[in-house]
Formats: sequence, structure tokens, C-alpha cells
Amino acid sequence: MSKFLDECFEQMNQGEVVVSYRGSINADVIADTLGLVEAKLEDTEIHNSIKKKLYNVLVEGLQNLYHHVDMPKELTSQEHPESNFGVFIISKLPETFRISTGNFVQKNRIDDIKEKIDKINSLSSEELKDFYKFVLNNQKFSEKGGGGLGLIDIARKTGNKLEYNFFRYNDQYYFFNLTVYINFLK
Repeated sequence: MSKFLDECFEQMNQGEVVVSYRGSINADVIADTLGLVEAKLEDTEIHNSIKKKLYNVLVEGLQNLYHHVDMPKELTSQEHPESNFGVFIISKLPETFRISTGNFVQKNRIDDIKEKIDKINSLSSEELKDFYKFVLNNQKFSEKGGGGLGLIDIARKTGNKLEYNFFRYNDQYYFFNLTVYINFLK
């Protein structure tokens, strides 16, 4: 397992790392991470609107990690006894911030995830706005409470396409990696 996660983590790791973490995702980790990122960005010359956007997108990404993990049963009793294991890396590239998150998902969820992200990526900014309103008013919540608004909101706030990968762990589980970019230079 560690070698597998090391390889996934390495593929997610790019640029000048601002914050990186892998382990249990819980309310304390989310709060600590948000505080740390806010402190690290405080003295930078990045415009406040970009800091706010980064912060908001990070909140959505961490909430997705917290709420949508399918941890392989054999791993919950071994290396990672927590059921909400996730990975995230925030890095700075020459013209963008890059937020990359990762968590395990069951194979049977992959098509739905791809379909949602591909739909979001196919829409213009105006269509995303309309789609957000439509989902907000007509959503059906999943068993984990999500209706898909988080991904739509991330795409709306960043103005960029969502990138994703699935790394096969075994016959039933994949490691899902979502990457978003927040431009700070135009």
C-alpha cells in the first residue's frame, strides 16, 4: 500500500509545495489546513481575491475528501485505521496555484464521477452558472449527502477545467485524483 500511495503522491506533486498532507481527513485537519494556508498566503503579494478563491476552492476540495471516501476494507485495519484517508497538495506554479486531492473510490463509482466532471468541463461559464442553479433546485442527494454542487462550484470559481485521474489499486478500488488550477497571473 505505501508504495502505491507513494507513486500516486509523486504524480500529484508538482511545483513549489505550499502544503501537502496524507492521512486521515477530519474536521481538525481541515481547520488546521485552512489556517495554515491562510497564514502562508498572508505575507505574499498575491491579490486578496485570488487568496479568497484559493481558500474557497480548498474548502470544497477538503470537504469532498472528508465526505466521499470509499476506503478499502483491508486497509482500514492495517496501515491506515482511519476510514477517511486522503491526500492533498497545494503548490505554486509560475502562473497558477495547483490544488490536487486524492482518495479511494469503489470501481463502480468511476463512471458516475467521470460523467459529472466531463459534463462540468463541457460547459461555458454561463452554462455552469445555469447548471449550478438547476442542480441546487433539483438535486438528489447521494447516500453520502452530496449532490454534485461542490465540483460545479470549483469549476465556476476557478474558471478552469477540472483534471482527474484514476489509479488502479485492486479489482474493486481506485485512487481518484482531482486537480484544479487557480490562475493568479493573466
